Amino acid sequence: MRRNKRYFLLIISTVMAFQLVLFSQFPSTTHAGGTINIGNNRSVSLGMGLRSSLNLVEDAAPNGTSYSKDFLLDSFRLYVGGQLHETISFEFNSDYESGGTEQVRVLDAVIKFAFSDLLNVWTGRFLPPSDRSNLSGPYYLNAWDFPFVQLYPNVFAGRDNGLAIWGQVDGGKFKYQVGAFEGTGDAAGGPNQSDSLLYAARLTLNLLDPEPGYYNSSTYYGGKNVAAIGLVAMSQNNAVGTAAAPGDFNGWNVDFLLEKDLGGSGVATAEAAFYDYDKDGAATGEGDGYFVLGSFLFPDKVGSGSLEGQLQPMVRFQEFSNSGASGTGEHSRLDLGVTHIINGHNGRVSLTYSMDDPAIGSDFDMLKLGMQFQI
Repeated sequence: MRRNKRYFLLIISTVMAFQLVLFSQFPSTTHAGGTINIGNNRSVSLGMGLRSSLNLVEDAAPNGTSYSKDFLLDSFRLYVGGQLHETISFEFNSDYESGGTEQVRVLDAVIKFAFSDLLNVWTGRFLPPSDRSNLSGPYYLNAWDFPFVQLYPNVFAGRDNGLAIWGQVDGGKFKYQVGAFEGTGDAAGGPNQSDSLLYAARLTLNLLDPEPGYYNSSTYYGGKNVAAIGLVAMSQNNAVGTAAAPGDFNGWNVDFLLEKDLGGSGVATAEAAFYDYDKDGAATGEGDGYFVLGSFLFPDKVGSGSLEGQLQPMVRFQEFSNSGASGTGEHSRLDLGVTHIINGHNGRVSLTYSMDDPAIGSDFDMLKLGMQFQI
């Protein structure tokens, strides 16, 4: 029976991939964001991002045996940024919280002081120094879904409230990022009654082209030749458990990105990350995990008009071994995907077939057709 279901998924994948190519034959209207210059080194910029998907999940229908068929609004973001002074800028972004809450939440609200390449100070809500996937976010990943093996604490969408100091050398050949953040556990009755902060740090070394700025991408579609190594550490006392029996959180990871433009032959990309989380055995989410990813961007374009683009097949495997107080076991997933790259990260359509083997329960298959656009 399971074999028949997988044949069904493969047939659906083929049909949807064919529709994807057909869809790329038709042009559509494109829009552009913009910047309003106020004068005296002051400006305001506006933009937006949208991610939406069709999801088919095995045995997830209400009857427990059929495929669920759900259209999801994965994300809708409004971007506002600007320059307040020669050395001071700001960023304010909001996002729709998926999962049925139907809420729009503050994503980023940060004031940035840029004293020099070596010294920048950010304060507010933003992404702490963390792994490449988190600093890419869902819009700049090389896969549709965020890796589930990334389990760093956050208040919303990988963000936290705090302050960070960061800098770069040689335009981003080497970067350091360190900061202190709210972290978790300080609610009434929580373990963090002493209100300990979470401390985070990241070091990045680029052996080929630099990656300037605080953020990064997980693929540049040939815009850069990248050989990057990142090392991250996070720590917070009394972050897990209860007020009567608190436990500390310590986590670290190492991540790699290798991307090479092969000229007329295409763009090859390999990415990997390893994570280790120590929660004093107080909760689930303690253990270690990893993912490995490979993709290839074909040079020839398909489609026509404004939706002409390149095809990029991708494969990713991730696994997390939980050793916490409950839920002990291994969770793994294999993703096989193809993305139609219309305009880099500002326009792409992805089809992903996944085989998931959870730590508890039966394995299941998933199929996702996702669309992403930004201005």
